[in-house]
Amino acid sequence: MKYLIVGLGNIGPEYELTRHNVGFLTVDRMADQNGAEWKSDRLAFIAQFKHKGRHIYLIKPTTYMNLSGKAVNYWMKELNIPKENIMVIVDDVALPFGKLRMRAKGSAAGHNGLKNIEALCGGSDYPRLRFGIGDNYPKGRQVEYVLGRWTQKEIDELPIFMDKAIEMSLSFCTIGINMTMTQFND
Repeated sequence: MKYLIVGLGNIGPEYELTRHNVGFLTVDRMADQNGAEWKSDRLAFIAQFKHKGRHIYLIKPTTYMNLSGKAVNYWMKELNIPKENIMVIVDDVALPFGKLRMRAKGSAAGHNGLKNIEALCGGSDYPRLRFGIGDNYPKGRQVEYVLGRWTQKEIDELPIFMDKAIEMSLSFCTIGINMTMTQFND
């Protein structure tokens, strides 16, 4: 069984520790914890490891957030991984900081990375793990907030939530989406 876990984010040092890059940060941590090495390849950085008999591929699209679908579509086809075996880890301003919610499908909810994945991968019926980044910004300042850097308090707490996101992602790969959602979603 093969799985593709996609961390969404933007490439470049100016985006590295921003809220929008929580997907990148999470798959980086997952790669580190599983001894996986990143390599630059077509449209993405890619790493792989085995977990409980599953082949798990991680990608960080190098297309920038709004064109993430190009990388997801390419690697889904290249690795011959069905859409139901893909997990997209994405930031979500509608959830409080650290809240994690897994869904088998859903709307893009205004997220341009998810919109592009839907457009290029044939709809919204793919699993995603929404990582809450909160909405602590004044009206009209969402872009600055999302592309802004974490507060020190958030940085201190982030590893706890990333580890839970990793646990949820690996659970998805081993026991499936429904049992994982039942176990972890609240």
